[in-house]
Amino acid sequence: MGEGMLMKRGILTLDFWKDTITYQKRIMPTGSLACAALNISDDAIENLITISRKLESFGNMLALGTKIDNAMLTSSKNTAVRVLEALRTLPPFDLLDMDFYLAEMERVFSRTGIKEFKAYIEALVRTASKDELLNNYCTGQALVAYMHELEQLGRTLQIFKTSMAAFVSRLDEDHTDRSPDGMAMLFAEIFPPEMSLQEENKWTSYANVTLQYVSVQHEGMSTPRLVKRAHYASFVGMFRSDFFEGLCQGHAPKKCRICGKWFLTDNAYHTKYCGGFAPDDPMGRTCRQIGNLKGREQRELAADHPLKQIYERRLNSINKSVKRGTLDQATANRMKKIAKDRMLRAISDPEYAQTDYEKEMEQEAILAEVTAECG
Repeated sequence: MGEGMLMKRGILTLDFWKDTITYQKRIMPTGSLACAALNISDDAIENLITISRKLESFGNMLALGTKIDNAMLTSSKNTAVRVLEALRTLPPFDLLDMDFYLAEMERVFSRTGIKEFKAYIEALVRTASKDELLNNYCTGQALVAYMHELEQLGRTLQIFKTSMAAFVSRLDEDHTDRSPDGMAMLFAEIFPPEMSLQEENKWTSYANVTLQYVSVQHEGMSTPRLVKRAHYASFVGMFRSDFFEGLCQGHAPKKCRICGKWFLTDNAYHTKYCGGFAPDDPMGRTCRQIGNLKGREQRELAADHPLKQIYERRLNSINKSVKRGTLDQATANRMKKIAKDRMLRAISDPEYAQTDYEKEMEQEAILAEVTAECG
C-alpha cells in the first residue's frame, strides 16, 4: 500500500534489457548497483544503523498499535532527514534525487500529512477496506513506507554484504572459473539449490517483487525497447536481484588489487585493476594505469617467453593476411587487440597458459570472436 509513491518515482524499480539495467533514467551494465552496494564501507553502514535506531520506536509503536504522538513524529522526521543526508553522497544512493526526498519529508510530516497519517492509522485499526485505504490515505501510507525503508536500510545492507561475502570472495580468487558455467557451479556450491523461502536460502528467493513487461523509450534511444520492469519492496532486495541477474549475463564483481574496491567485469578474465582513480596518487592516475606500470617488469621479462612467441607469430600471420587482401585493416586491428589481451592474460594466469591459450590464439579462433562481436 505505502509503496505507491516509491513505485511512481522508480526508487525501487529496475528495467532489465539484455545485459543492462535502467535505474533513475541511467543505463548501466547489469550488476552495477549491487557492485556499488558491496563497496559501502562497514563504517558507513554502522553510521546508518546508529542514526536510524531512533526510528525503531516509531516502527514498534506502529506494529503494537500504540498511539504515536507529535513529539515522536517530529523526532522521526529529523532522523529520516539525517539518514537521507548520509545517503546523498553514498553510491549507489547518490543516483537518487535526494532534494526531492528531503522535500517529501516536509510534505508527509506537514500538518496536513500528519493529520492524514493519524486518520490512516485509525482506518487500519477499524480494518477499513483495501479500496478505502488506497484511495484516501496516500500521504499517510507514504509516511509509513518511508519510515519503514529508512529504519531497516542499514541493517539489511549489513546482511547483504555478509550474505554475499563467501560468494564474492570465491569469485575473486585467481583460480576461480569466472565464465558463466563456472559461476553457475560456484553458485550451486555456495547457495542451496532448493526453491525455498526458508531462512537458510531466502536470499536467492523472492516473495515480494512485481514484474511487468513494458515498451519504453528512454532518453537517448532512437526506438522503443521491450523491457522487464521489476518493482521491489526494499533497496536490498533490488540490489540482490541486480547481482543475480548480472551473474546470468556473465557480469561479476572483482576486487581491485590497488584500491581494494569492487568493480564489475563482463568477461571471464581475471582483471586485477579497476578504472577508478588510485588513492593517494599525486599524479591522479587510475588503478589500471598504476597496475600496468607495476606489471611492466614482468611483461618485459616475458619478452622471450614461449607465450610471447605465440603472440608474435599470430601478429605476423594477421599482417600477412592483410597484405594478401584476405583481412581488412579494421578487423586485423581488433584481432591484434584480442591476441594481446590473451597473451597478457596467459602471462599472469598459468592455468590459462597451460590449457586454452594456444588454442584461443589460433587465427580462426580470434577471427571468430571478432565476427561474433560484429554480428
